[in-house]
Amino acid sequence: MSATLLSTPVADAIVRVRGLSKTYAGGFQALKNVHLDIRRGEIFALLGPNGAGKTTLISVICGMTNATEGSVTADGFDTVRDYRAARSAIGLVPQELHTDSFETVWATVSFSRGLFGKPPNPALIEKILKDLSLWDKRDTKILALSGGMKRRVLIAKALSHEPKILFLDEPSAGVDVELRHDMWRLVRALRDAGTTIILTTHYIEEAEDMADRIGVIRQGELIVVEDKDVLMRKLGKKQLTLTLQHPMERVPESLARWPLALSADGHALTYSFDSQQEDTGIAALLRALGEHGIDFKDLHSSESSLEDIFVSLVHEQKAGQ
Repeated sequence: MSATLLSTPVADAIVRVRGLSKTYAGGFQALKNVHLDIRRGEIFALLGPNGAGKTTLISVICGMTNATEGSVTADGFDTVRDYRAARSAIGLVPQELHTDSFETVWATVSFSRGLFGKPPNPALIEKILKDLSLWDKRDTKILALSGGMKRRVLIAKALSHEPKILFLDEPSAGVDVELRHDMWRLVRALRDAGTTIILTTHYIEEAEDMADRIGVIRQGELIVVEDKDVLMRKLGKKQLTLTLQHPMERVPESLARWPLALSADGHALTYSFDSQQEDTGIAALLRALGEHGIDFKDLHSSESSLEDIFVSLVHEQKAGQ
C-alpha cells in the first residue's frame, strides 16, 4: 500500500511537507520524497519501526536538521526562509533533557519562554506547572528530579511559548503509568484548546486511543496516511471463533465457501473476514454447521487492533521488496 497525498485545503493544513528527502553523509537516505499535511487541531500519530525516519522527519520540520530536498511550512511559514516565525509556532518535547541541570524548574521553563521573544507571563508558567503536577517542584533543581519529573519539565518547556503545534517524540518511553495518564489528559486538553499534536510512539495502543489520523513510515517512506477509523475499517480483520462440542478431523468440503481454519486439536473453528465485508455470512455459516451436525458450545468474536494493522503493513512492505 502506498501513502496517498490528501488534498487538504491550505487553510486547514498547519504543517505542509512536500517532496522531503534527507540523505546523510555516507549515502544513508533517512527520508524519501515524503509528502504530508497535518491538519489544524488534530492529533496525528506517526508510527514506524526503529530507524524508520520518525525522528528525522520531526527534526527537519522543527528546523534542527536540514533537508536534502523538499520544503516544509509550519503555520504558513517556510521553515528555512522564515525559520524564526516557523519555529515560534512549534513546541518540541524531545526524548531526553540534556541541559539546565543546575537550574530550577521555574527558571528553566521561564527561560524557554524568553528564548522565543515572549514577554514574562508568571501566571501562564504557574498554570503549566500545575497542569503537569510540577508546582511543588518549582524551586527544585533539575538534577534532583526523577526521570518522570524531568519528562514533565520537557513538556512544560515546550509549552512555555504557547505553540500552535506540539511535537511529542516518544513521550511515554520509560515513564510510569501515572505520568502517562497525566500526559494524555493534558494532550487531550491541548487538542481541545486548538493545539495541533504530532506524536511518535512505540505504545501503539495509545495511538489507537488518542489519534485522529495515523501515518506509518518505513525506511524513510510514508507507506500510509489515513484517518484512524477509516484505516481500521479498510485494513482490519474480524474473526469469529467457535469452540466445538466434539473435535473434528477436517472441515467438510461443502463448507469451503467460508474461509474456515480448524485448530490443531480439532476443537475450534475460526472464520476470518475483512472489517468492510458484510458479516451476514455468519448466520448462513451457523445454519450450515447445524445442517452438518456440527455443534458448538462457545462463540467469540474479535477484530484487529491498530497494532495488528501496523505489523501487517510493515510486513507487507518487507515482502514486496
